[in-house]
Amino acid sequence: MTQVFTSISDFLAAPFDTLIDVRAPAEFAEDHVPGAINLPVLDDDERARVGTIYVQQSPFLARKVGGALVARNAAAHIEGPLADFEGNWKPLVYCWRGGQRSNSFATILRQIGWRVEVVEGGYKSWRRLVVKSLYDDPLPHKFVLIDGYTGTAKTDLIARVKAQGGQVIDLEGLANHRGSVFGNMGQQPAQKAFESALAVELSKLDPSKPTLVEAESSRIGQLYVPASIWAVMCAAPRIEVTASLSSRAIYLAQAYADIVQDAQLLEDLLTKLIPLQGYERVEAWKDLARAGNFVDLAGGLMAQHYDPRYKRSRAKHAPVVSATIDLCSMDEAARDQAAEQVIKVMNAL
Repeated sequence: MTQVFTSISDFLAAPFDTLIDVRAPAEFAEDHVPGAINLPVLDDDERARVGTIYVQQSPFLARKVGGALVARNAAAHIEGPLADFEGNWKPLVYCWRGGQRSNSFATILRQIGWRVEVVEGGYKSWRRLVVKSLYDDPLPHKFVLIDGYTGTAKTDLIARVKAQGGQVIDLEGLANHRGSVFGNMGQQPAQKAFESALAVELSKLDPSKPTLVEAESSRIGQLYVPASIWAVMCAAPRIEVTASLSSRAIYLAQAYADIVQDAQLLEDLLTKLIPLQGYERVEAWKDLARAGNFVDLAGGLMAQHYDPRYKRSRAKHAPVVSATIDLCSMDEAARDQAAEQVIKVMNAL
């Protein structure tokens, strides 16, 4: 049997024990339904080989070769990761478009006695739902943006608001990037995978309640914020967080400990600022880094680079600020209290 889904929520709530993506590892790595496991019936090389046979020789021969490969790989999965499943196990399987790969695998599993079903349209049906929610349909959610200079603990406050029961979307967390030249947190997901994760997060939210989102540009690292989300962000009211430069510098030196502890990485990142700030100024920042004076380095970067850019952006776009919260202190207690204030303002807007 095949399963048809008309929304992301329905897809994710389907009553199946395991969601199996049988596409090749490279396809799975680019994007997959969140929560799926990858049990490829053809690996990347095998898929390329079968495709070449299909084009250059004949579809029949491609199916013959592909069928043998699928059977061998299915046997390996049954004897390996599926070995401990009992007879009442109910998996849901999908491939690229709900065709031969998923149906071949499902047929073998059914013969064993497992209650397997296939996603009609495969991954492409999932992708259509994602595109519909992020690009085609207007977003029903009400966003409130948290804004402020670099170092005002906006990302930290988003996490605290969530911990206190507020609705949030952490764009930087989903993008695996902190949104600046120093923002690298490791490899970013592919654009499609970012969008899948974002669509899932949105599907969990109550549109009747406000959702806190950090004020970002339309690009986070190498990834782009989808159109419907960006449109709501541009029209959203803002809560501005303020703090002194000295407090922000101390906070940033701690928040970016992963970078300041890697001397070569920090030097390389500072070098990227030479076209914007000039050799002399960047060398002065590098001297602070070499001396381990990370608080003064953070202060200099904000005063001479980030704060002026923020001011220019604000002057250009003139966003409306609905409320301002001052972090007189940036310790744990102050940030918890600020998160409480943010929730109160969100609910009042």
